[in-house]
Order: sequence, then structure tokens, then C-alpha cells
Amino acid sequence: MPNRIHVAFMAGLLAAAAFGIAQTTTQIKEVPISPTSAASGKQMYHAYCATCHGLDGKGNGPAAVALKQPPPDLTTLTRENGGKFPDAHIYTVLQFGVETPAHGTKDMPVWGPALRSLSQGNSTAAMVEQQRVSNLTSYLRSLQQ
Repeated sequence: MPNRIHVAFMAGLLAAAAFGIAQTTTQIKEVPISPTSAASGKQMYHAYCATCHGLDGKGNGPAAVALKQPPPDLTTLTRENGGKFPDAHIYTVLQFGVETPAHGTKDMPVWGPALRSLSQGNSTAAMVEQQRVSNLTSYLRSLQQ
């Protein structure tokens, strides 16, 4: 009889441990935006986007596992848009965030204000923000398969 109790106790411990592991969630550490060159879409992508979207743009960045929905594969945007890169859509998403948060979580940061903050106090902040978003959009176009 003690053997059965021992087996039942061990099974309960294993089940509790498995439940505890399943309940563990990965947390993404939020850090302040770091300065980058407004002229380099690649540098901005590596600094701001690669954490979730991966260096190759395929949605396999180190923080991707912590998101409720996996980041999209950015290398297929042209193919998914009938062979035309969706410049205006990408520009809007980068500047204002995801347009339809009802279709999923709003895990992606709104980059417009963050990029604008890099030029705060500068009279040309809005123009530099547009340059950053434009150059980042161009870099994403270069990642297309």
C-alpha cells in the first residue's frame, strides 16, 4: 500500500510541476528607444524591429515567443499584396500602429511617437520622423523575397 501512495504522490508532484511550467510566461523587457541614424533603415530595423521580427524579417526574433500572436513574416509582404509592396500601409503601421487591433493583440509598438522622441526639442522633429519611417519602409521593401 505505501508503494501506491508513493506513486500517486509522485504523479501528483509531476502533474503540479507540469502545470506550473505551462503557466510560466515569458516577459518582454521594455527599454527606452535608443538613438539610431535617421538615414539608415537597416540600422533602425536592427535596433527596433529585429527583436520580434528577426534579423531576416521572418518573424523569428528572440522576443517572438513572448507574444500572443507571432509577428508576421515581413519578407512576404509584396507576395501577399499581389506583387506590389504596400508602401502606404507599412508607413501607416509604423507611424500610427496596427490599424485593426480587434483582429489581434496590439503587441507591436506605435513607432511614430517613439521615433519622434529621438528628435525632441529639434524644430525639424516631424521631418526627421518622416525620414525615419520612410527609410525603415524602404528597408522592409529590400527584404522582400
